[in-house]
Amino acid sequence: MTSLLLILVVALALGSLFARYGLPFVLGELVAGILLGPPILGLIGPSPGLELLAELGIFFVMFHTGMEMDPKELLEHLWPSLCVAVGGFVLPFILGYFTTRAFGGTLYQSLFVGMGISITAIAVQSVILHSLRISTTYVGHIIIGAAIADDILSLIGLSILLGMAKSGTVQFVDIGLVVLKVVGFFALTIILGHFIVPKLTRRLHDREGKAFTFAILGALAMAYLAELVGLHLIIGAFLAGQYIRKEMMDEKIYHAISDRFYGLSYGFLLPVFFASLSFHLHFDWTPSFTIFALVLTLAAIAGKLLGCGLGYSFFKRNLRWVWFRNY
Repeated sequence: MTSLLLILVVALALGSLFARYGLPFVLGELVAGILLGPPILGLIGPSPGLELLAELGIFFVMFHTGMEMDPKELLEHLWPSLCVAVGGFVLPFILGYFTTRAFGGTLYQSLFVGMGISITAIAVQSVILHSLRISTTYVGHIIIGAAIADDILSLIGLSILLGMAKSGTVQFVDIGLVVLKVVGFFALTIILGHFIVPKLTRRLHDREGKAFTFAILGALAMAYLAELVGLHLIIGAFLAGQYIRKEMMDEKIYHAISDRFYGLSYGFLLPVFFASLSFHLHFDWTPSFTIFALVLTLAAIAGKLLGCGLGYSFFKRNLRWVWFRNY
């Protein structure tokens, strides 16, 4: 309880400070974890209770993000999202690989580091987009769509690397199975979302919080299916949130579900998640490692910015117009 109290108090204080200067609230929560956690003061550390709260926090956030975003908008911007995802995956991977090789990394070390910096943190992105109030805009749908596609690319890429590390060859059968499972998962999602869930949501009532119970059950079921095919559970939570639409149910019930997920996640559990990220940080201040970390960080930033920009440039849009559209 003491650790939880410390996290919430310091995260609220630092988050408010960052927000005062126009920065995302989440940055303050991240700094709170670094300050209180093992990297600096060591006042809090990993525990089963905090880890469970952290998982629930990001799980609820992604469900709420799914509720906010329009699935039709995501489908309409499918091709721009795919191009952004490919560009934002390939270029960071290449830069990460060659950066690690330049600092003496082995072939497989370099490949896995490249994979590491090419992955997109969809949960963090959704929180930042919400903080900047652009999650439901044109650019918000592009970013989230690209992040989902990036997660799929990461799953396929990791399957290739693991096969190479074990046998020295690319296991095309394993890759094919991964692709089939992912395609099957999204096909099932479409069937459930269009034909089954609408019939259930129209009958929802909020006596004793049963609408919230239904939403939780749907989110858990989708998260389980996502994990079965190798995707992260938060992808399932996000897609489950897409089922809870205003046009599918009574508007009061929709807002009741949304308010409960929003309050539990952003108001309580999310600071625990971001603070818990500090548990996995290990600082090494030796000159060689510090230089490598700085160069790799710059490579990751440049790779994402240039890769995503090049991917989107195929659509010849004015990026400034994109940013302010529907802002």
